[in-house]
Amino acid sequence: MITQEQVDRILRLAGNGLPFVSLYLPVEPDRPGRRTHRARLNSLLEGVRPLADDRSLEHAVRLSLRDDIAKIERLGEEPQRPGTVVVFSCSGNGVYEEVWLPRATHERVVVDADPYVRPMLAVLDEYYRTCAVVVDEATAQVWEYHLDEVRELEAIRDRTLRAPEHAAGLDEVRVRDRADELSKRHYRRLIGELKRLFKEGGFDLLAVGGHPYQVPAFIEFLPRDLHDRLVGRFTVDRDTATAADIRDKVRVLVTDRVYQEQERLVGEILEAVATKHHATVGLDDTLWAGSLAAIRTLAVDAEAVAPGVVCDRDGLLARTGEQCPLCQDALREVPDVIEELVKTVIEDGSEVRHIEMETDLRTHLTGALLRFELPPHPVDTE
Repeated sequence: MITQEQVDRILRLAGNGLPFVSLYLPVEPDRPGRRTHRARLNSLLEGVRPLADDRSLEHAVRLSLRDDIAKIERLGEEPQRPGTVVVFSCSGNGVYEEVWLPRATHERVVVDADPYVRPMLAVLDEYYRTCAVVVDEATAQVWEYHLDEVRELEAIRDRTLRAPEHAAGLDEVRVRDRADELSKRHYRRLIGELKRLFKEGGFDLLAVGGHPYQVPAFIEFLPRDLHDRLVGRFTVDRDTATAADIRDKVRVLVTDRVYQEQERLVGEILEAVATKHHATVGLDDTLWAGSLAAIRTLAVDAEAVAPGVVCDRDGLLARTGEQCPLCQDALREVPDVIEELVKTVIEDGSEVRHIEMETDLRTHLTGALLRFELPPHPVDTE
């Protein structure tokens, strides 16, 4: 599973005069009639081999490409879960990154001056990146939750009074005031650190955990910009909680938010269709919109599967047909045209949301918010 740390590292990569090979290989276990994992990999690399032997390119470029090909050829057996294997390689700079994405993308290889990251980022945009903080009056642990994994980012410890109610030589009010001042100072420091992390790290949500009598005091200190990102609070003991405990607690909060966002998106699409704004529902119109790169946000029922056809020349997507009405080429049959639609929308740099809860979208299979009004279909694809 790809981590945010790895994403950040990939985004900082540069060829510095040498080419990057970026390869996206979808994983298709148990799909009947498909080419093998190895055959598809070799087919993609055939597009790179001529460059490695092109004497019009500098010697260092050709050597780097040859090493890239050799490394990518060593990709292991096909994983048994669907998704996409992605490789970014620039051997001349000692770079090789292999990652796994939880959604399918189009099969492709790109040779360019920098890594081709757009499909990767489009897939990852579907998954909220959450900052989880476990806090008390003097300490804090800051965690990242993304793609159902957690990692601790940092720990903060500030000064506190030990057993202030028993402090000798001071009255109780002064001790309490001093303890409150130290707690407030701790909270202000933590908020400053959270602001930095949200600014630099691209977090989407904030979750706050700790003992029930301590968490509300910190939440009261949250400024508006962080409070608006607050997905919820959870109860946990900082001294005994494991990374798995943090993951499980935050997962519940994020899943609830995801379901709320899915329900809101479906409602927005259906309302836009009813008021004749730029939106559509139903597989035929959504496929046509995807063919025209007209989709701004695609919503797909997570259980939806439908056979269809694809034009490899101009990208037409449809449920049925033998000949493309746009270029007259023969259409290729695919077992799931909805998956092809998702890949196309990702390649266009638009949003994709898989709707896992049961909504009114289930009867339509797909729906979308559009960039522009759709022209008429070239032919009836039903």
